[in-house]
Amino acid sequence: MPPPVAPPPPSAAVLRAHRPGDIGWVISRHGALYAQEYGFTLAFEALVARIAADFIDHFDATREACWIAEHEGDRMGSVFLVQARDETTEAPIADTAQLRMLLVEPAARGLGLGDRLVTECTQFARAKGYRRIVLWTQQNLGAARHLYRRAGYRLTDSEPNHQFGQDLVGEHWELTLA
Repeated sequence: MPPPVAPPPPSAAVLRAHRPGDIGWVISRHGALYAQEYGFTLAFEALVARIAADFIDHFDATREACWIAEHEGDRMGSVFLVQARDETTEAPIADTAQLRMLLVEPAARGLGLGDRLVTECTQFARAKGYRRIVLWTQQNLGAARHLYRRAGYRLTDSEPNHQFGQDLVGEHWELTLA
């Protein structure tokens, strides 16, 4: 049996813009990993699919981006930065971006790739003139919460909910950009 292949250093991964096939991969990997690691139901994959479809339908390359982390042709992670919108009216929230769908493949975790993806969002948001970035996550996603806290995000609100077949605590985080 050959020895296990060591994951590449995070600097070896290239962060690139999305291209055909990537959005489907994002949906698939979120669905599979969150089911395996957290017991989330297909309702989670459906939510990711709706977010991804909205991204494609409303994509504004001057204000929004998707990054795919790739190493030697293998996708290792993703993150999206979009114009934040009011959940009820879908009207844009002035000067506010939203970080969405951060994912790092298990083989690439612990290598700093998540930090790189979050940093890329922050740099892009600053360059585009956003004054803050918001995000929504669940309390049980400890690794992601750790990344956000380390990047300077602060928890602004939390609420218990029952989603994706689980009793969860949803959290809203925010990063103010200077």
